[in-house]
Amino acid sequence: MRSIWNGSISFGLVSIPVKLYSGSEDRTLELDMLDSSDHARIRYKRVNENTGKEVEWKDIVKGFKKDDDYVILEKEDFETANMKKSKTIDIEEFIEESEVADVLFKKPYFLEPQKEGGKSYNLLRDALKKTGKLGVATFVMRQKEHLSLIGVYENALVLHVIRFEDEIRDPSELKLSDSSVKKKEVDMAISLIEQYTTKFDFKKYKDVYIDQLMKIIDSKATGKKPKKEKFESKPTPAKDLMAQLKASLEKKKKKAS
Repeated sequence: MRSIWNGSISFGLVSIPVKLYSGSEDRTLELDMLDSSDHARIRYKRVNENTGKEVEWKDIVKGFKKDDDYVILEKEDFETANMKKSKTIDIEEFIEESEVADVLFKKPYFLEPQKEGGKSYNLLRDALKKTGKLGVATFVMRQKEHLSLIGVYENALVLHVIRFEDEIRDPSELKLSDSSVKKKEVDMAISLIEQYTTKFDFKKYKDVYIDQLMKIIDSKATGKKPKKEKFESKPTPAKDLMAQLKASLEKKKKKAS
């Protein structure tokens, strides 16, 4: 793995030099965009809208439009904006893990201690493990400030980038139903949830979509047309809720026996 950020974590007066690594990777097929007429690849060019000529990366700068002109920002300007946050993941407080809504989580990163940081790294890791708490921290990476949570995953410190409050849309704009639900229906649903409750096993879940897509690609490569499966999802009518809940419970009981 290659580190994507070097700096330090600080909590109180303790400073831990660390390297940051991406803790996840997207499993996707690399698909090229082609012209449907001759299957030639489509290329994108960085073009000057005034001259129509292509511009090389080395000649591209970033600018903010102010009035009728642009203010050009250099690399040093981004770093100067907050030098400390560009170099330090500053833990400002600690919270219970249960206080954070799942919708806030964006991406995990692993933290590795640099030289001289091993003991202080282990100190923070062990303290977080024993308390079951998360550190709330802010830092700057790739010219953007990030709000984050620091916890422990398999003996390593993990940093979860989370969303700021103003990045979450207001759910009150959704058209939610005001249909009332009977107590016995809720009780039945709770029974079904309890029947399906197990200890989470990460290894049970695999990305099967990519594998199935590869089978279609292999089939088409040999000239065979893959069979299209029919699937239709029908909503359960309100009057059938109890019957479907009971049937679900019976199905689960039969599997367990």
